[in-house]
Amino acid sequence: MATDRRVMGLFPDEKQTAEVIEAMSAYPWQIDRVHSPLPSHRISTALKVKKSPVGWFTLAGGILGFFTGFALAAYTALVWKLIVWGKPIIAWIPFVIVGFEFTILFSVFGNVLGLLIFGGLPDYKGLEEYDPRCSGEHFGIVATCTEGEQDQVIEFFRNKGGEARVFE
Repeated sequence: MATDRRVMGLFPDEKQTAEVIEAMSAYPWQIDRVHSPLPSHRISTALKVKKSPVGWFTLAGGILGFFTGFALAAYTALVWKLIVWGKPIIAWIPFVIVGFEFTILFSVFGNVLGLLIFGGLPDYKGLEEYDPRCSGEHFGIVATCTEGEQDQVIEFFRNKGGEARVFE
C-alpha cells in the first residue's frame, strides 16, 4: 500500500508560483497549502479560491449587535425612568447611537468567530510542513502525492525553477 508524501516546492517569484499552480492542475497531485510572504491575488486566482462566507458572520453580528444595543438602552431607560428635560423615556436618537456602538462590537465578534470556524484556526499541524524562508523571500507549494510519484513531483518543481523539499 502506497503512503501519501508531501513535497514542498520553493519559488522566489510570485508570478512563477502562480504559473506552477496552474500547471499542476494537469497532474493528479493535490495542492495542500500555499505559503506566501505576502497576500497575493495572482496566487488566489491560480488556486481558484472561492469567496469566504466570513462576511455573513460579520453581517449577522452587526444586525444582532444593533438590536441588542437598542434593546439594552430601552430596557435600562424603562427600568430607571430617568426623564431628562421632558424627553420621552424611550428616545430614539440616543438609542440609535448605543445600537451603532453595539453594531461595531458584535460585528468584530462575528468576524472573529467566522475566522475561527472557516479558517480552521488554530492550525498547529500546518507548522509541521513549513519552511521559514516562506516568511521572507520565497513562496511555497505543498503538494500531496503517493510514494511512487514523489520523484516526479520533485522533478516537476525543479523543472519549473524551484527547490524541492520532502516532508515525511
